[in-house]
Amino acid sequence: MACNKENRKLFALPAPVAASTAHTTKPGALQAKKAGSTSAMIVNQAPTTNPTRPVGKVAAAEGGGFKAPLLPPPGPRPVAGSSKSAAASAKQQSVPRAEENVPEAMDTTPAAPEKPTDATADSPADSGEQAGASQKSSKKVWTLSNFDIGRPLGRGKFGNVYLAREKETKFVIALKVLFKKQVHAQGIEHQVRREIEIQSHLRHPNILRMYGYFHDETRIYLILEFAQGGTLFKEQQQQPGKRFPEKRCAIYVHSLVSALIYLHERNVIHRDIKPENLLLGHGGKLKIADFGWSVHEPTSSRTTLCGTLDYLSPEMVQGQPHTKTVDLWSLGVLAYELLCGKAPFLANTYEETYRKIMKVQYAVPSDVSKAAAHLISRLLVKDPANRMPLENVAIHPWIQLHVDSK
Repeated sequence: MACNKENRKLFALPAPVAASTAHTTKPGALQAKKAGSTSAMIVNQAPTTNPTRPVGKVAAAEGGGFKAPLLPPPGPRPVAGSSKSAAASAKQQSVPRAEENVPEAMDTTPAAPEKPTDATADSPADSGEQAGASQKSSKKVWTLSNFDIGRPLGRGKFGNVYLAREKETKFVIALKVLFKKQVHAQGIEHQVRREIEIQSHLRHPNILRMYGYFHDETRIYLILEFAQGGTLFKEQQQQPGKRFPEKRCAIYVHSLVSALIYLHERNVIHRDIKPENLLLGHGGKLKIADFGWSVHEPTSSRTTLCGTLDYLSPEMVQGQPHTKTVDLWSLGVLAYELLCGKAPFLANTYEETYRKIMKVQYAVPSDVSKAAAHLISRLLVKDPANRMPLENVAIHPWIQLHVDSK
């Protein structure tokens, strides 16, 4: 792992991890935004005072006390200059890097990306590639002593996110700290394990990378890519009228479509797409974060009511089974909010928001182009089967007009 000199400039003076603070991993209740309010803080977001209110009842989490995560600890890197088999080389080419120009910060031993929740063993290619190194060194287990801890990036109910730096390489990361006591009290142990299992296996330039994890007697630590641009929500609030120009909106939507295609091909449903869960990395590149509500569902539909009210699809509002198409609805809501400065079904009461969602009742401002309005109308469709597929969204005229010319 190479030293990232540019990231070293971003690092602040170390500060201790406060045992009394907590970071938000999705609570067991639905969240909603009223007019003038915002959602809870997420990974890499600077502290805000925007409140959320719980709405409705979400299915209870499974499991008892927190168990050790199912993923294996980070493995050793292969010996420099060692030859690689054809199978190992082919595998490396099939797994896209998070950033081509960013050095690989920390090694993990994920399973094949086609099976994001299978985290029990290394693939044969990995085993062969690392055989020489394994004989000389044992697998490394991360501990808090491996990191210098800096300023907090976000605070919440279940833990915090801190800027941190790996001592040996000086590589800057975001360290998400969850407190086992709070996790157990809310009964979300299985949710935390699922978040680790899914996110640690994803390799896409528009998905926030999870480099590894570790835990001690009281805390769980997630080693995450540092997105220096913060949340898309924070960036949106700084725009005139809280709206992005259409070109910038189209670029964000196109990036999100690319990431969702990658997720859906691997049978992962995110289920909580919103500006607060989208981060901006180097050069303003969009990255999906916070997989607390995500599921790996290859064969059947889901019925859990989860996410944020303004982004819920009609089938979720009704408590009906839902599939990957809920992410298409959320994509339409996001496109509208980025273009118009507010969610399409925003209302003064939750009941009114529910009613608008069920009737698909919204109005596009006259200054929004017809092409953009058409794309939104093809995503905000009550019947999930009739929503525009992601592949068609990627080649929609509005996307091509702006993205191809950037």
